[in-house]
Amino acid sequence: MSFSQQIKTELQSLKHLNCCNKAELSALLHINGSIEKNSDGISLVFQTTNNAVVRRFMSLTKELYNSELVLIKKQVNKLKKHDLFIIKIKDKVEFLITDLSLINEDALFFKDVDKGLIAKECCKKAYLRGAFLASGSINSPETSAYHLEMQSFSEIQANVLKELSSEFGLNAKVSENKRGYITYIKEAEKIADFLRVIGASNSLFDFEDSRIKRDFRNSINRVINCDLANEKKAMDAANKQLEYIETIETKSQANLPQSIKEAIFLRKTYPEASLLELSYASMDHFDEQISKSALNHRFRAIKDLANKITIEEEIK
Repeated sequence: MSFSQQIKTELQSLKHLNCCNKAELSALLHINGSIEKNSDGISLVFQTTNNAVVRRFMSLTKELYNSELVLIKKQVNKLKKHDLFIIKIKDKVEFLITDLSLINEDALFFKDVDKGLIAKECCKKAYLRGAFLASGSINSPETSAYHLEMQSFSEIQANVLKELSSEFGLNAKVSENKRGYITYIKEAEKIADFLRVIGASNSLFDFEDSRIKRDFRNSINRVINCDLANEKKAMDAANKQLEYIETIETKSQANLPQSIKEAIFLRKTYPEASLLELSYASMDHFDEQISKSALNHRFRAIKDLANKITIEEEIK
């Protein structure tokens, strides 16, 4: 079961007030509804490939309107193993169209939604819940990219979902795609807030748990990568210091200061050690510990001396 299916299965069993149920059912039909007219009259048609959504739609319709429902199951090849469920409402159709705000003042179906239907905060949440049930999807929190989207066939409907999301600070955006328009959210925190808004508490917990674990693993990897980078940097510096020391020892007859001799001794004795490690090692060989800062200063002096010797050799 995908994460989106898990969320819809959880939402299918929730109980709400009738006003919220009406807003949710309105959203389901606005997104996945259509009008069918034939010799038998007018029917309201709802389509989905999700079993949980089928049960939710039928439950809401029966509870609110006690309507007669016809369920048709089809196998659609391009949908692979998913069955297509078609639910037809044949009675009280005109009343449902008006009561669920499925037609606007311009006699256009499934465009606008009556503001009175979603006046309450709980009903706004219910409308978003219905929209997600109808066409929503969320990437698994185990993936690297966080993405929630709800598909709409009209730009008006997509913007309705955007405006409702904005009322809860979800920072949703609208974009056009091949099937119409999507209202989407990219930020992990906002997706978590969306799950909280629509009432998917268990899925919210799973989302946050997976996200925390993923972020923790990423933090550990960043620390490891940083340590490896620092180790490589220290190794490269040590190798250069050994090259400078070799230049001095093979090409210079000068009497070196005791401090420089001590630094050379430590580097040759511990060729792979960092400056901090050399500082601690100095306590085993000398009367007092040589600080990391002092060692850094001495190796800069060794570098300058080696470069000077190299330049003099080139001039000769």
